Amino acid sequence: MKKLFSFGLIAALLLAIAAVAIVPPRAEAQGAGLVTSIINRMERNRRDLKSLRAGISMTKYNAQIRDEDKYSGEVRYMPSSGRNSFVRVDWQFPQRETLAVADGKYTLLRPRLKMAYVGDANSNRNKVSGVLGFGLNVSRQQLASAYESPEYLGEETLWGGVRTTHLKIVPKGGARFRYAEIWVDMQGMPVQTKVIEKNDDATTVRLTDVQRNPALSTDEFKVQLGSDIKIVRG
Repeated sequence: MKKLFSFGLIAALLLAIAAVAIVPPRAEAQGAGLVTSIINRMERNRRDLKSLRAGISMTKYNAQIRDEDKYSGEVRYMPSSGRNSFVRVDWQFPQRETLAVADGKYTLLRPRLKMAYVGDANSNRNKVSGVLGFGLNVSRQQLASAYESPEYLGEETLWGGVRTTHLKIVPKGGARFRYAEIWVDMQGMPVQTKVIEKNDDATTVRLTDVQRNPALSTDEFKVQLGSDIKIVRG
């Protein structure tokens, strides 16, 4: 289930960052004001975001062997109350896989293997609880207690001509990663993240062709399983 955790974590991480309402940083006045304005844009984006559809690409770098794997597909997202947000990632490259989280349940479909893993999204066993716990519906107070003040790393233009502001956040302790970098566009949407793990592995995720508030139905997050699919319950 490690692969499930990796795919789900990074996809949901990108979307979850939109909900991050970090408290103003303990920095010099000018830097503090700049970062606060960025956080305010992110908060407005979080508040106004009712649904999302975007292309998604992911690069996973293995520091031990200095190699990387690349993935691409589409992601859809709808916020909901508690931990019941709707997330669906349809990977197309290098192979077709679908991970969907809806109504507190997850489904991971691997058509090539004719197998689907299903279970409780909040269970420790399948690790999806870690996905949903990273900011999708976390309060300002919870985030303030979990992360150090953000660091401003400058203005950058990503490929495709997308103007962004680059931030770095560091967990206060007990996290599975050392730090994360976030690229936020002018509307306050985090369109790229990079997570550095404790062993120096890195995962970079990019959202492209972002559609804010498209018409989505909760039915789109239900994965249809054919009679030829073997179901493994987590």
